[in-house]
Amino acid sequence: MPGKILIIDDDADFREAISMLLEAKGYSVSTSANGKDGLDKAKSIKPSLILLDVMMTTKTEGFDLAQQFKSSKDLNKIPVIIITGIKKDMNLPFSFEADNDWLPVKAVLEKPVKPDILLSEIEKYVKA
Repeated sequence: MPGKILIIDDDADFREAISMLLEAKGYSVSTSANGKDGLDKAKSIKPSLILLDVMMTTKTEGFDLAQQFKSSKDLNKIPVIIITGIKKDMNLPFSFEADNDWLPVKAVLEKPVKPDILLSEIEKYVKA
């Protein structure tokens, strides 16, 4: 059975491009354009992994959603990878590294993400 990946990102072009890449590698892909729909989809399809944007409906929606996944007994075992246009070198007033308390995700990748880097990160947690 192929790994199921849920992409939660408000950029339709990004969702389509990453979906095509992952489907070509044998993954089953579902997408969502916002956090509320993404949370509902995650609960219904139980993906093997979630790719999550940060800034969607609000500037922190992805951070908030990562915390919701962590606190859900049904979803807290699903690996989450953040892919964002926010750059780590922007001198933000907070750490932008994966951290089980503040940012409970497996990795933080910057857009534009190179396909080989994305696939390598995904393959650490789920096979096609």
